[in-house]
Amino acid sequence: MYQKTQLAWAIWGILAWLSTFVVMGLVLLGNNIGVLAFGIILLLAAFVFYGLTIKVDNADKQISWWFGPGVAKKTLNFDDIDEVKAVTNSFSHGIGMRISHDGWVYSVSGFKAIEVSMSDGTKYRLGTSDQHGLLEALKSKVKEQTTEKDSSEDEKSAL
Repeated sequence: MYQKTQLAWAIWGILAWLSTFVVMGLVLLGNNIGVLAFGIILLLAAFVFYGLTIKVDNADKQISWWFGPGVAKKTLNFDDIDEVKAVTNSFSHGIGMRISHDGWVYSVSGFKAIEVSMSDGTKYRLGTSDQHGLLEALKSKVKEQTTEKDSSEDEKSAL
């Protein structure tokens, strides 16, 4: 079994920057309900998106991933997976959970990811700081294709 949590350094950086506005608002406005509510929203976002955990359970033949304490959890069976390969995300893929031109993207920091292609054509890009370890854990589904050119193709298509 493989399980790794990638901490969300990029998200934490953005939230830290936004929290400076909360502090400035509290200093300038005092105990304002709007400023306090915004601060609470930032704390909730930090808690929910503190990291992305990816779990490969070879016994159950499943891969699962989720944000923070279990938000937006997704589980796929190995039998439904056609291909798994290493990819490099571009800036256009962003962070968080979103749909892109390459399918669903789940990422919290960095550009390294694996792409999981399903039999029905759905694709998932899972950001990871341990690309090689994750591919090794999924070796029964990997078709030895590491594509570093993916990011340059993404940049060309964005133009």
